[in-house]
Amino acid sequence: MLATRTRQVLWPAATIGGLAAATVALALRDPHAQGSWGACPSAALGFACPGCGGLRAVNDLTHGRFLDAASSNVLLVAMIPVAVFLLGRWALDAWRGTDRPASALTTPLVVLLLVALAVFTVARNLPFGTWLAP
Repeated sequence: MLATRTRQVLWPAATIGGLAAATVALALRDPHAQGSWGACPSAALGFACPGCGGLRAVNDLTHGRFLDAASSNVLLVAMIPVAVFLLGRWALDAWRGTDRPASALTTPLVVLLLVALAVFTVARNLPFGTWLAP
């Protein structure tokens, strides 16, 4: 029983642990310093991808600077509660051994997320969306 449960929660635990370790690393090593985490490929090409500013946003959140985090990447900040909910549900389902089937909303929600990412990316790279740029 324990071995089965351990196998069931391995991937959710590894994912949550990896995200926690990355968050701690971002809290300790400031991504606001130029080049502290390497060069950004999209910035080198001259545009801001949907993830640009994400490292700075996580660093700001770990230090309680919510407005600074939103200024770096508002979409990431808005999606963190959703990600926490989904990761928690995944871990709980794995612990219980529940196999949750995809709902009828799964595909439309994924399409909506992809459209939101595309609109966000385009908007933050146009003159009217400079307030969205990192």
